[in-house]
Amino acid sequence: MTSSHTLKWLAIAALAAVLAGCQEKRDPGFQGWVEADMIFVSPDESGRVTKLNVREGDEVKPGDLLYTVDDDLQRADLNQNNASLANAQQTYDRAASLRGTGSGTQANLDSAVSALRIAEARVNTSQTRLDRRKGFAPIAGAIQQIYFREGEMVQAQRPVLSIMPPGNMKLRFFVPETELPKLALGDEVKVSCDNCAEDLTAKIYFIATTAEYTPPVIYSLDERNKLVYLIQARPSRPDVLRVGQPISIHLNPKIPVADRR
Repeated sequence: MTSSHTLKWLAIAALAAVLAGCQEKRDPGFQGWVEADMIFVSPDESGRVTKLNVREGDEVKPGDLLYTVDDDLQRADLNQNNASLANAQQTYDRAASLRGTGSGTQANLDSAVSALRIAEARVNTSQTRLDRRKGFAPIAGAIQQIYFREGEMVQAQRPVLSIMPPGNMKLRFFVPETELPKLALGDEVKVSCDNCAEDLTAKIYFIATTAEYTPPVIYSLDERNKLVYLIQARPSRPDVLRVGQPISIHLNPKIPVADRR
Protein backbone atom coordinates (compact mmCIF):
# COMPACT_ATOMS: atom_id res chain seq x y z
CA MET A 1 0.00 0.00 0.00
CA THR A 2 1.40 3.39 -1.00
CA SER A 3 1.86 6.23 1.44
CA SER A 4 -0.98 8.22 -0.20
CA HIS A 5 -3.39 5.34 0.33
CA THR A 6 -2.20 5.02 3.91
CA LEU A 7 -2.82 8.70 4.59
CA LYS A 8 -6.25 8.43 2.96
CA TRP A 9 -7.31 5.55 5.18
CA LEU A 10 -5.91 7.26 8.27
CA ALA A 11 -7.95 10.37 7.44
CA ILE A 12 -11.11 8.30 7.00
CA ALA A 13 -10.51 6.51 10.29
CA ALA A 14 -9.92 9.79 12.09
CA LEU A 15 -13.14 11.27 10.66
CA ALA A 16 -15.08 8.17 11.68
CA ALA A 17 -13.68 8.43 15.18
CA VAL A 18 -14.67 12.08 15.41
CA LEU A 19 -18.21 11.33 14.19
CA ALA A 20 -18.51 8.43 16.60
CA GLY A 21 -17.36 10.65 19.44
CA CYS A 22 -19.95 13.27 18.53
CA GLN A 23 -22.68 10.68 18.46
CA GLU A 24 -21.61 9.36 21.86
CA LYS A 25 -21.64 12.83 23.38
CA ARG A 26 -25.07 13.66 21.98
CA ASP A 27 -27.66 13.38 24.75
CA PRO A 28 -31.23 12.92 23.51
CA GLY A 29 -32.48 13.50 27.06
CA PHE A 30 -35.71 12.26 28.59
CA GLN A 31 -38.80 12.90 26.51
CA GLY A 32 -41.78 14.67 28.05
CA TRP A 33 -44.44 17.29 27.51
CA VAL A 34 -45.90 20.47 28.99
CA GLU A 35 -49.03 20.43 31.14
CA ALA A 36 -50.83 22.93 33.35
CA ASP A 37 -53.24 22.81 36.29
CA MET A 38 -56.18 24.88 35.07
CA ILE A 39 -58.48 26.97 37.24
CA PHE A 40 -62.12 26.37 36.27
CA VAL A 41 -64.69 29.12 36.92
CA SER A 42 -68.32 27.99 37.14
CA PRO A 43 -71.69 29.25 38.48
CA ASP A 44 -73.27 27.83 41.62
CA GLU A 45 -76.61 27.38 39.87
CA SER A 46 -77.64 26.60 36.31
CA GLY A 47 -78.62 29.40 33.95
CA ARG A 48 -78.09 31.03 30.59
CA VAL A 49 -74.88 32.95 29.87
CA THR A 50 -75.98 36.52 29.13
CA LYS A 51 -72.61 38.25 28.83
CA LEU A 52 -69.09 37.02 28.12
CA ASN A 53 -66.44 39.67 28.79
CA VAL A 54 -63.30 37.77 27.74
CA ARG A 55 -61.91 35.80 24.84
CA GLU A 56 -59.47 32.90 24.74
CA GLY A 57 -55.93 34.19 25.24
CA ASP A 58 -56.95 37.28 27.21
CA GLU A 59 -54.92 38.09 30.31
CA VAL A 60 -56.98 38.63 33.47
CA LYS A 61 -56.22 39.67 37.02
CA PRO A 62 -58.04 38.82 40.27
CA GLY A 63 -61.45 40.47 40.46
CA ASP A 64 -61.97 40.97 36.72
CA LEU A 65 -65.54 40.29 35.58
CA LEU A 66 -65.51 37.27 33.27
CA TYR A 67 -69.16 36.50 32.55
CA THR A 68 -72.72 36.96 33.81
CA VAL A 69 -75.57 34.44 33.99
CA ASP A 70 -79.28 35.34 33.90
CA ASP A 71 -80.52 36.28 37.38
CA ASP A 72 -84.32 36.62 37.07
CA LEU A 73 -85.07 33.80 39.51
CA GLN A 74 -82.50 35.02 42.03
CA ARG A 75 -83.90 38.59 41.94
CA ALA A 76 -87.43 37.30 42.45
CA ASP A 77 -86.29 35.25 45.42
CA LEU A 78 -84.50 38.29 46.90
CA ASN A 79 -87.61 40.47 46.47
CA GLN A 80 -89.76 37.87 48.19
CA ASN A 81 -87.38 37.55 51.12
CA ASN A 82 -87.11 41.34 51.42
CA ALA A 83 -90.90 41.47 51.76
CA SER A 84 -90.79 38.78 54.44
CA LEU A 85 -88.08 40.73 56.23
CA ALA A 86 -90.21 43.86 56.22
CA ASN A 87 -93.12 41.93 57.76
CA ALA A 88 -90.82 40.38 60.37
CA GLN A 89 -89.48 43.82 61.23
CA GLN A 90 -93.00 45.17 61.76
CA THR A 91 -93.92 42.19 63.93
CA TYR A 92 -90.82 42.73 66.05
CA ASP A 93 -91.42 46.45 66.41
CA ARG A 94 -95.01 45.80 67.56
CA ALA A 95 -93.94 43.07 70.00
CA ALA A 96 -91.19 45.27 71.43
CA SER A 97 -93.60 48.19 71.84
CA LEU A 98 -96.20 46.05 73.59
CA ARG A 99 -93.57 44.55 75.83
CA GLY A 100 -92.37 48.01 76.74
CA THR A 101 -95.84 49.05 77.87
CA GLY A 102 -96.42 45.79 79.70
CA SER A 103 -99.21 44.68 77.35
CA GLY A 104 -97.13 42.04 75.55
CA THR A 105 -95.36 38.94 76.78
CA GLN A 106 -91.70 38.08 76.68
CA ALA A 107 -92.55 34.93 74.72
CA ASN A 108 -94.11 36.99 71.90
CA LEU A 109 -91.06 39.24 71.80
CA ASP A 110 -88.67 36.28 71.67
CA SER A 111 -90.67 34.74 68.84
CA ALA A 112 -90.56 38.01 66.90
CA VAL A 113 -86.80 38.30 67.40
CA SER A 114 -86.32 34.75 66.10
CA ALA A 115 -88.50 35.39 63.05
CA LEU A 116 -86.61 38.61 62.31
CA ARG A 117 -83.23 36.88 62.43
CA ILE A 118 -84.44 34.11 60.12
CA ALA A 119 -85.78 36.68 57.64
CA GLU A 120 -82.46 38.58 57.70
CA ALA A 121 -80.54 35.34 57.04
CA ARG A 122 -82.76 34.50 54.08
CA VAL A 123 -82.20 37.93 52.59
CA ASN A 124 -78.43 37.54 52.96
CA THR A 125 -78.61 34.13 51.28
CA SER A 126 -80.67 35.50 48.40
CA GLN A 127 -78.25 38.41 47.96
CA THR A 128 -75.30 36.01 47.84
CA ARG A 129 -77.05 33.85 45.22
CA LEU A 130 -77.70 36.98 43.15
CA ASP A 131 -74.11 38.22 43.45
CA ARG A 132 -72.76 34.87 42.30
CA ARG A 133 -74.53 35.14 38.97
CA LYS A 134 -71.42 37.07 37.98
CA GLY A 135 -68.17 35.17 37.52
CA PHE A 136 -64.98 36.94 38.59
CA ALA A 137 -61.37 35.91 38.04
CA PRO A 138 -60.08 34.26 41.24
CA ILE A 139 -56.46 34.42 40.08
CA ALA A 140 -54.24 36.10 37.51
CA GLY A 141 -53.60 34.22 34.29
CA ALA A 142 -54.65 33.72 30.68
CA ILE A 143 -58.04 32.51 29.48
CA GLN A 144 -57.22 29.05 28.19
CA GLN A 145 -60.59 27.81 26.94
CA ILE A 146 -64.23 28.95 26.87
CA TYR A 147 -66.79 26.16 27.15
CA PHE A 148 -70.08 28.13 27.03
CA ARG A 149 -70.87 31.17 24.90
CA GLU A 150 -73.51 33.89 25.24
CA GLY A 151 -76.99 32.42 24.97
CA GLU A 152 -75.98 28.91 25.97
CA MET A 153 -77.28 27.11 29.06
CA VAL A 154 -74.67 26.09 31.62
CA GLN A 155 -75.38 23.57 34.35
CA ALA A 156 -74.58 24.17 37.99
CA GLN A 157 -70.88 23.77 38.79
CA ARG A 158 -70.02 23.24 35.11
CA PRO A 159 -67.13 25.55 34.13
CA VAL A 160 -67.90 28.40 31.78
CA LEU A 161 -64.18 28.89 31.14
CA SER A 162 -60.73 27.95 32.38
CA ILE A 163 -57.79 30.12 33.42
CA MET A 164 -54.16 29.09 33.17
CA PRO A 165 -51.96 30.78 35.80
CA PRO A 166 -48.28 30.89 34.74
CA GLY A 167 -47.23 29.35 38.04
CA ASN A 168 -49.34 26.26 37.35
CA MET A 169 -47.32 25.24 34.29
CA LYS A 170 -45.43 21.98 34.75
CA LEU A 171 -43.23 19.58 32.81
CA ARG A 172 -43.88 15.83 32.95
CA PHE A 173 -41.33 13.26 31.87
CA PHE A 174 -40.34 9.69 32.69
CA VAL A 175 -36.94 8.29 33.63
CA PRO A 176 -35.87 4.63 33.81
CA GLU A 177 -35.13 3.03 37.15
CA THR A 178 -31.39 3.08 36.51
CA GLU A 179 -31.38 6.89 36.17
CA LEU A 180 -33.58 7.58 39.20
CA PRO A 181 -30.68 7.82 41.74
CA LYS A 182 -29.31 10.76 39.74
CA LEU A 183 -32.37 12.88 40.52
CA ALA A 184 -33.61 14.53 43.71
CA LEU A 185 -36.29 17.02 44.67
CA GLY A 186 -35.13 20.56 44.03
CA ASP A 187 -32.66 19.57 41.30
CA GLU A 188 -32.43 21.86 38.30
CA VAL A 189 -32.63 20.29 34.84
CA LYS A 190 -32.13 21.68 31.37
CA VAL A 191 -35.10 21.87 29.01
CA SER A 192 -34.93 21.82 25.22
CA CYS A 193 -37.63 21.98 22.58
CA ASP A 194 -38.16 23.20 19.03
CA ASN A 195 -37.39 26.92 18.74
CA CYS A 196 -36.99 27.29 22.51
CA ALA A 197 -34.41 29.41 24.31
CA GLU A 198 -31.15 27.60 25.06
CA ASP A 199 -31.07 28.69 28.71
CA LEU A 200 -34.46 27.22 29.63
CA THR A 201 -34.39 25.27 32.90
CA ALA A 202 -36.83 23.67 35.34
CA LYS A 203 -36.79 22.58 38.99
CA ILE A 204 -37.97 19.13 40.04
CA TYR A 205 -40.76 19.20 42.63
CA PHE A 206 -42.25 15.70 42.33
CA ILE A 207 -40.74 12.22 41.91
CA ALA A 208 -43.13 9.28 41.78
CA THR A 209 -42.55 6.48 44.26
CA THR A 210 -44.38 3.92 42.11
CA ALA A 211 -43.07 2.67 38.78
CA GLU A 212 -45.09 2.56 35.60
CA TYR A 213 -44.51 0.16 32.76
CA THR A 214 -46.00 -0.99 29.47
CA PRO A 215 -46.46 -3.72 28.50
CA PRO A 216 -46.57 -5.85 31.69
CA VAL A 217 -43.10 -7.12 32.54
CA ILE A 218 -41.53 -9.76 34.71
CA TYR A 219 -39.27 -8.38 37.44
CA SER A 220 -36.01 -9.82 36.19
CA LEU A 221 -32.64 -8.15 35.74
CA ASP A 222 -33.21 -8.09 31.97
CA GLU A 223 -36.64 -6.45 32.25
CA ARG A 224 -36.08 -3.91 35.04
CA ASN A 225 -34.90 -1.29 32.55
CA LYS A 226 -38.48 -1.11 31.25
CA LEU A 227 -39.68 0.38 34.54
CA VAL A 228 -40.04 4.16 34.42
CA TYR A 229 -40.89 6.78 37.04
CA LEU A 230 -42.87 9.96 36.55
CA ILE A 231 -41.02 13.21 37.27
CA GLN A 232 -42.59 16.68 37.37
CA ALA A 233 -40.76 20.01 37.28
CA ARG A 234 -41.64 23.71 37.26
CA PRO A 235 -40.14 25.66 34.34
CA SER A 236 -38.15 28.80 35.05
CA ARG A 237 -39.84 30.62 32.16
CA PRO A 238 -43.39 29.27 31.78
CA ASP A 239 -44.36 32.11 29.45
CA VAL A 240 -42.32 30.64 26.57
CA LEU A 241 -43.98 27.21 26.72
CA ARG A 242 -47.35 25.95 25.49
CA VAL A 243 -49.60 23.24 26.94
CA GLY A 244 -49.08 19.95 25.10
CA GLN A 245 -45.70 20.98 23.70
CA PRO A 246 -43.15 18.13 23.52
CA ILE A 247 -39.90 18.78 25.36
CA SER A 248 -36.63 17.04 26.21
CA ILE A 249 -35.09 17.04 29.67
CA HIS A 250 -31.33 16.91 30.21
CA LEU A 251 -29.67 16.34 33.56
CA ASN A 252 -27.16 18.88 34.82
CA PRO A 253 -23.85 17.38 35.98
CA LYS A 254 -23.80 17.47 39.76
CA ILE A 255 -22.37 15.83 42.81
CA PRO A 256 -23.94 12.40 43.42
CA VAL A 257 -26.79 12.47 45.92
CA ALA A 258 -24.97 10.13 48.32
CA ASP A 259 -21.84 12.31 48.35
CA ARG A 260 -23.88 15.52 48.73
CA ARG A 261 -25.61 14.12 51.80
